[in-house]
Amino acid sequence: MSRYLLTRLRQSLITLFLVSVVVFAGIRALPGDPALALAGEERSPQALAAIREAYGLNDNIVVQYGRFVGHALTGDLGTSARTGLPVLDSILSALPVTLELAALSLLLAVVLGIGAGVLAAVRRGSTTEWLANAVALLGLSVPTFWLGIVLVLAFAIAVPVFAASGYVPFGTDPLDNLRRMVLPAVVLGSGLAAVVMRQTRGAMLDNLSADYVRTARAKGLSRRQVVGGHALRNSLVTVVTVLGLQLGHLISGAVVTEQIFVLPGFGKLTIDAVFTRDYTMLQGVVLCTSAAYILVNLAVDVLYSVIDPRIRLGGAR
Repeated sequence: MSRYLLTRLRQSLITLFLVSVVVFAGIRALPGDPALALAGEERSPQALAAIREAYGLNDNIVVQYGRFVGHALTGDLGTSARTGLPVLDSILSALPVTLELAALSLLLAVVLGIGAGVLAAVRRGSTTEWLANAVALLGLSVPTFWLGIVLVLAFAIAVPVFAASGYVPFGTDPLDNLRRMVLPAVVLGSGLAAVVMRQTRGAMLDNLSADYVRTARAKGLSRRQVVGGHALRNSLVTVVTVLGLQLGHLISGAVVTEQIFVLPGFGKLTIDAVFTRDYTMLQGVVLCTSAAYILVNLAVDVLYSVIDPRIRLGGAR
């Protein structure tokens, strides 16, 4: 187990290094002079020269990258040109909002997706399967922005059950927090739930027709033991893979969802950084997002080894 984890950890660190190179080079490949963005309205040659000297923009690209990595390892991601605040402080302020939104969306996707997928596979050919497939197709087809607007009109304006915008920390008022987070979680989690449902159904159908399931039935095991203890457990490898890969969907969907519901999370922070050309903030946000993606995929690899020990033994060789 430890050898398997060390192998995956080494691969994750190499990936993170490559990501830092791409992020650093990509930000500097954007059109425009960072010194002009930092100078604001003051565009005198003396001011531009002072800014380039202060931020080390006159150094060669290798020296700048080394300085960037050294500061990032100590938690210093620079200072926002728009707000004048440390980038890390802004990220830590927005992170709880996006983490809560992602957690609620994942919970919705796992509960509805796996439940509907198992039900559709067990009752293959019935009205239940047809209905589950129809709802999944609808969830995949409806655009995020359209669903968000419709839910706001229906459940925040016509029938004011939930709040249409804003954010209240869970520790301040749990009930008000959920009133503001349910609709965004439904918008963000519906598409993911549809993907999870279809993948769970496909994996369950394959496993229910496997030899070991027929053997388990022949031994007299109950239907619940066969479905839950054998077929579902082996199907979870596929489901966990999908959830790990769909993290990108959650991140990109959070950008749109947070704009619709005016949530001060990672998505809004990214949009504001792009529109104001706050390159330092954008660099920090992209780096943290990439690191989170790598961390989640590392967690997925660990879950593989827990669900199916054969993966752990094979990956350790």
